[in-house]
Amino acid sequence: MIKRPGILLFFFVFVSYTISAQRLAVIGYYAGRSTGIDSFPTQKLTHIIFSFCHLNGNRLNVNNARDTATIEGLVALKAKHPGLKVILSLGGWGGCKTCPDVFSTDSGRREFARSARQLSDYFHTDGIDLDWEYPALENVPGYPYTPQDKDNFTAVVRLLRKTLSPKAEISFAAGGFTTYLQTSIDWKQVAPLVDYINLMSYDLINGYSTKTGHHTGLYSTPQQVESVDHAVRWLEAAGVPLKKVAIGMAFYARLFQGADSVNNGLYRPCHFYRGVSYRDQATKLSADSGYVYHWDSVAQAPYKYNAKDQIFASFDDTTSIRLKTEYALRKKLGGVMFWQLTEDNFFSGGLVDVIDNTKTAAIKARKK
Repeated sequence: MIKRPGILLFFFVFVSYTISAQRLAVIGYYAGRSTGIDSFPTQKLTHIIFSFCHLNGNRLNVNNARDTATIEGLVALKAKHPGLKVILSLGGWGGCKTCPDVFSTDSGRREFARSARQLSDYFHTDGIDLDWEYPALENVPGYPYTPQDKDNFTAVVRLLRKTLSPKAEISFAAGGFTTYLQTSIDWKQVAPLVDYINLMSYDLINGYSTKTGHHTGLYSTPQQVESVDHAVRWLEAAGVPLKKVAIGMAFYARLFQGADSVNNGLYRPCHFYRGVSYRDQATKLSADSGYVYHWDSVAQAPYKYNAKDQIFASFDDTTSIRLKTEYALRKKLGGVMFWQLTEDNFFSGGLVDVIDNTKTAAIKARKK
């Protein structure tokens, strides 16, 4: 028998790619109403993360009756989609002001963990997601932070693992930028305790930025180091198991004003203007409105520029979403994640469909 190493290697990579597709988690944050969830293809998701719960004193709290109805509506989906997991998230941008104080004491952490277990049991949800933006780093102007936040984050995750149901999942939303990766998390301590690290590889150019760039680019460029790939490689070098990493996708554009026409507005001085949901981009960022589409082949990212109004737009589209999903499969990541479901097209033809189609194509290719 003649051995053909090249063919055997190809077969191994191909089978591995297919197994990754079958296991790839598709995690969507949801910040909509209970009445809106049926407008989206939730059967194509593995996880829906309710956004957001907050702290009331030391306890995890659902703010109002509307949020209660939304959580109940999400949990009801599990009857139709038995594999779906519904997760409660704490925080969000500006939603964790008291986290440094509450998580700084053993008593505060214990009361929080007990309340998280009680809410999960009450709603029959499947776990907790911590969206603390950001431990040990300056965040919302005027919000407190201390170097001790890093160890306190570890302590609360460890306590949640002991307190929640053995089947409960724990995840957290991790900043996708270098300073967060270096400063906020004790990766060696935290990674073994969690199921998913939801990497916010978006908002890499954000509301405080003074120069345009790719807010959710796949690869780094000479002008911008922050990217999906940069963060994944950083985590891999730090010893984080990539099977626990879910890379983030943006179901919205970020628009910046004041960018001159040099390089079609890319990497130019600016100020943040507004966001635009994916479902509205066909009309609000149209050619008729003055927006010209461009593709950065290095970053593997789209952008648009309106020369008349000097507006630069950075976003994900169907091409970049497909490329990110393929990247997750190649790297054998745990999943893909996005913010957020209500910004997608209603019913069909949206970005969730692109993720699902990419997964399905990898699985079908193996069966042929």
